[in-house]
Amino acid sequence: MKHRFLAKRYWKDNSTPLGDSVGLARSYPDLINLSIGDPDLTTDERIIKAAFSDAIDGHTHYTDSFGDLELRSAIMDFYTEKYGYDVELAECMVTTSACHAMWLVMETILDDGDEVIIHEPYFTPYVQQIRLAGGIPVPVVTREENAFQLDVADLEKAITERTKAIIINTPNNPTGTCFSRETLEAIADVAREHDILIVSDDIYTAFSYAEPFIPMTTIEGMRDRTITIGSFSKDFCMTGWRIGYILAPEYIVKTVKNVNENNVFTAPSISQRAAIHALRMRSEVQPPIIEEYRKRTYYACERIGKLTNMTVLPPRGSLYLFVNIKGTGLSSAEVTRRLLEEAHVLVVPGNAFGESGEGYLRLALTVPVDKLEEAFDRISQMELFKS
Repeated sequence: MKHRFLAKRYWKDNSTPLGDSVGLARSYPDLINLSIGDPDLTTDERIIKAAFSDAIDGHTHYTDSFGDLELRSAIMDFYTEKYGYDVELAECMVTTSACHAMWLVMETILDDGDEVIIHEPYFTPYVQQIRLAGGIPVPVVTREENAFQLDVADLEKAITERTKAIIINTPNNPTGTCFSRETLEAIADVAREHDILIVSDDIYTAFSYAEPFIPMTTIEGMRDRTITIGSFSKDFCMTGWRIGYILAPEYIVKTVKNVNENNVFTAPSISQRAAIHALRMRSEVQPPIIEEYRKRTYYACERIGKLTNMTVLPPRGSLYLFVNIKGTGLSSAEVTRRLLEEAHVLVVPGNAFGESGEGYLRLALTVPVDKLEEAFDRISQMELFKS
């Protein structure tokens, strides 16, 4: 809305279907919510108890500006053990969520008018995070017929003299695709050739079902031009703790720290303690989480395969399915509305993730299998999707 006391950049409504879905979730008492990607599983009780024990022991103060030293060391150990990749302490900083990390990175690297390439469909906040830092988002469309892999020819066409960075997100929200090593190496070649940074949004690393996750920063020659954004939100079901981190060359991390000191100063100390315990307990905590979401993803895919006017690629990763509903002849918004009104199932229309998402729906598999069964039973009774 327009008002003289509001900054003019916010006069235009910047709300999104993702944000609007929170209000719609209250529409029906029996609603099944497949819209927001917030894992329904509560943080493992052992992590909670250990964090609160630390709080009682006095961990309720500011931490080091770069983050709790113990947590940064644990993140370093994790990368060494999991990927055989050594991170220096000065290359690691803890942030108040991965979303906050992305904004900090954009604020750190962008001059006004710099361009940032994002592969579309994309995580909705990217566009505003880039613009808030004075940058210009440049979408590059990925396609279902290519399993939503980023085509390097399309990437090359989008590069200009103002291109500063490419954001990649794999496993991907919303499509669920996982970039192959071949795709990652091709993107790396382009980044090196054109002297471009890669900002790698690595928040679903545990949910790579088809093949092991490969961090972009581990690709040969990419350490010095990759900024990795990590998170505990999805991999450990810790969304409410708001803890993420950045791995980057030391000069970038130092500048990010300086920016952050004028923002939130440090991430919450108790949440950082929880992250320490999550990493230490990951071999016990993560496997059942991963298996549960894998089970849901494959179940939903199987049910979609039995419906008319709905198709989806075989699952590869993340907590989502990006469902093709072009066979209905209706818009994503119209199908979303009908699912809500006729089946009391809430999803997000695909165009929330960029124009090329039109004709798709994103399903977040954040309810148990019995609820998914009920949701698809209702959907199967709609004339639009009856076999």
